[in-house]
Amino acid sequence: MSRLVLLLGVALAVLAPAAAAEGDASLTEIEKQVMCPVCGTLLQLAESPQAQRERAFINRLIDEGHSEEEVKDALVAEYGDEVLALPPGSGFSLSAYVVPIIAFLIAAAALAIGVLRWRRGGSGGTGAPPSAGPTGEDADRLDADLARYDL
Repeated sequence: MSRLVLLLGVALAVLAPAAAAEGDASLTEIEKQVMCPVCGTLLQLAESPQAQRERAFINRLIDEGHSEEEVKDALVAEYGDEVLALPPGSGFSLSAYVVPIIAFLIAAAALAIGVLRWRRGGSGGTGAPPSAGPTGEDADRLDADLARYDL
Protein backbone atom coordinates (compact mmCIF):
# COMPACT_ATOMS: atom_id res chain seq x y z
CA MET A 1 0.00 0.00 0.00
CA SER A 2 2.78 2.41 0.89
CA ARG A 3 4.49 1.68 -2.43
CA LEU A 4 1.30 2.60 -4.26
CA VAL A 5 1.07 5.89 -2.39
CA LEU A 6 4.75 6.57 -3.10
CA LEU A 7 4.25 5.76 -6.79
CA LEU A 8 1.22 8.08 -7.00
CA GLY A 9 3.20 10.83 -5.28
CA VAL A 10 6.05 10.53 -7.75
CA ALA A 11 3.63 10.51 -10.69
CA LEU A 12 1.91 13.67 -9.42
CA ALA A 13 5.26 15.37 -8.86
CA VAL A 14 6.29 14.61 -12.44
CA LEU A 15 2.95 15.42 -14.12
CA ALA A 16 2.03 18.55 -12.14
CA PRO A 17 4.66 20.87 -13.70
CA ALA A 18 3.76 19.63 -17.19
CA ALA A 19 0.06 20.30 -16.59
CA ALA A 20 0.82 23.74 -15.18
CA ALA A 21 3.04 24.56 -18.17
CA GLU A 22 0.22 23.83 -20.63
CA GLY A 23 -1.87 26.72 -19.29
CA ASP A 24 1.07 29.14 -19.15
CA ALA A 25 1.65 31.43 -22.08
CA SER A 26 5.14 32.17 -23.34
CA LEU A 27 6.28 34.87 -25.72
CA THR A 28 8.26 32.43 -27.88
CA GLU A 29 5.26 30.14 -28.41
CA ILE A 30 2.89 33.02 -29.18
CA GLU A 31 5.42 34.61 -31.57
CA LYS A 32 5.24 31.44 -33.68
CA GLN A 33 1.45 31.77 -34.00
CA VAL A 34 0.91 35.46 -34.72
CA MET A 35 1.96 37.90 -37.42
CA CYS A 36 3.30 41.42 -37.41
CA PRO A 37 0.46 43.54 -38.88
CA VAL A 38 2.96 45.88 -40.59
CA CYS A 39 5.49 43.39 -42.01
CA GLY A 40 3.08 40.55 -42.73
CA THR A 41 5.65 38.05 -41.40
CA LEU A 42 5.70 35.90 -38.31
CA LEU A 43 6.23 38.01 -35.22
CA GLN A 44 9.13 35.73 -34.36
CA LEU A 45 10.95 36.99 -37.50
CA ALA A 46 9.78 40.62 -37.54
CA GLU A 47 12.03 43.44 -36.33
CA SER A 48 9.88 46.50 -37.04
CA PRO A 49 8.95 48.99 -34.30
CA GLN A 50 5.38 47.70 -34.53
CA ALA A 51 6.63 44.16 -33.87
CA GLN A 52 8.44 45.43 -30.77
CA ARG A 53 5.22 47.09 -29.55
CA GLU A 54 3.29 43.89 -30.21
CA ARG A 55 5.84 41.89 -28.21
CA ALA A 56 5.56 44.37 -25.33
CA PHE A 57 1.76 44.03 -25.47
CA ILE A 58 2.06 40.23 -25.34
CA ASN A 59 4.55 40.37 -22.45
CA ARG A 60 2.22 42.66 -20.48
CA LEU A 61 -0.68 40.21 -20.96
CA ILE A 62 1.52 37.25 -19.95
CA ASP A 63 2.67 39.12 -16.83
CA GLU A 64 -0.99 39.71 -15.96
CA GLY A 65 -1.48 35.94 -16.03
CA HIS A 66 -3.47 35.53 -19.24
CA SER A 67 -3.43 32.17 -21.01
CA GLU A 68 -2.19 31.69 -24.58
CA GLU A 69 -5.73 31.73 -26.00
CA GLU A 70 -6.62 34.87 -24.05
CA VAL A 71 -3.49 36.59 -25.39
CA LYS A 72 -4.37 35.62 -28.97
CA ASP A 73 -7.96 36.82 -28.45
CA ALA A 74 -6.63 40.15 -27.17
CA LEU A 75 -4.34 40.43 -30.21
CA VAL A 76 -7.28 39.78 -32.54
CA ALA A 77 -9.32 42.42 -30.71
CA GLU A 78 -6.42 44.88 -31.01
CA TYR A 79 -5.17 44.18 -34.56
CA GLY A 80 -7.88 42.12 -36.30
CA ASP A 81 -7.97 38.55 -37.64
CA GLU A 82 -4.95 39.19 -39.87
CA VAL A 83 -2.69 38.97 -36.81
CA LEU A 84 -3.21 35.21 -36.57
CA ALA A 85 -0.76 33.10 -38.57
CA LEU A 86 -3.38 30.38 -39.06
CA PRO A 87 -6.82 31.50 -40.20
CA PRO A 88 -9.85 30.44 -38.16
CA GLY A 89 -11.39 27.13 -39.23
CA SER A 90 -14.80 28.54 -40.10
CA GLY A 91 -16.47 30.69 -42.73
CA PHE A 92 -14.55 31.84 -45.79
CA SER A 93 -11.23 31.22 -44.00
CA LEU A 94 -12.02 27.52 -44.06
CA SER A 95 -11.12 27.61 -47.75
CA ALA A 96 -7.48 28.10 -46.74
CA TYR A 97 -7.59 24.52 -45.46
CA VAL A 98 -10.01 22.92 -47.93
CA VAL A 99 -8.73 24.25 -51.29
CA PRO A 100 -5.19 22.82 -51.00
CA ILE A 101 -6.58 19.43 -49.98
CA ILE A 102 -8.97 19.35 -52.94
CA ALA A 103 -6.21 20.51 -55.31
CA PHE A 104 -3.91 17.76 -54.03
CA LEU A 105 -6.61 15.11 -54.50
CA ILE A 106 -7.33 16.29 -58.06
CA ALA A 107 -3.61 16.29 -58.91
CA ALA A 108 -3.18 12.79 -57.44
CA ALA A 109 -6.16 11.50 -59.44
CA ALA A 110 -4.83 13.06 -62.67
CA LEU A 111 -1.42 11.55 -62.02
CA ALA A 112 -2.93 8.11 -61.38
CA ILE A 113 -4.99 8.29 -64.57
CA GLY A 114 -1.93 9.38 -66.56
CA VAL A 115 0.19 6.55 -65.17
CA LEU A 116 -2.53 3.98 -65.95
CA ARG A 117 -2.84 5.21 -69.55
CA TRP A 118 0.92 5.23 -69.97
CA ARG A 119 1.25 1.67 -68.66
CA ARG A 120 -1.51 0.42 -70.98
CA GLY A 121 0.45 1.48 -74.03
CA GLY A 122 -0.08 5.19 -74.38
CA SER A 123 -2.82 5.07 -76.97
CA GLY A 124 -3.74 8.61 -75.93
CA GLY A 125 -7.31 7.62 -75.19
CA THR A 126 -8.22 7.15 -78.89
CA GLY A 127 -8.68 3.40 -78.60
CA ALA A 128 -6.46 2.82 -81.66
CA PRO A 129 -3.45 0.53 -81.26
CA PRO A 130 -0.08 2.25 -81.43
CA SER A 131 1.45 2.24 -84.93
CA ALA A 132 4.11 -0.36 -85.75
CA GLY A 133 6.28 2.03 -87.75
CA PRO A 134 6.42 3.56 -91.22
CA THR A 135 4.87 1.67 -94.11
CA GLY A 136 5.03 1.80 -97.90
CA GLU A 137 6.84 4.74 -99.44
CA ASP A 138 7.92 6.11 -96.02
CA ALA A 139 9.60 2.79 -95.18
CA ASP A 140 11.49 2.75 -98.51
CA ARG A 141 12.69 6.32 -98.03
CA LEU A 142 13.79 5.55 -94.44
CA ASP A 143 15.71 2.47 -95.60
CA ALA A 144 17.44 4.50 -98.33
CA ASP A 145 18.42 7.22 -95.83
CA LEU A 146 19.77 4.69 -93.36
CA ALA A 147 21.70 2.89 -96.16
CA ARG A 148 23.73 6.06 -96.77
CA TYR A 149 25.09 5.82 -93.24
CA ASP A 150 26.08 2.13 -93.39
CA LEU A 151 29.83 1.71 -93.09
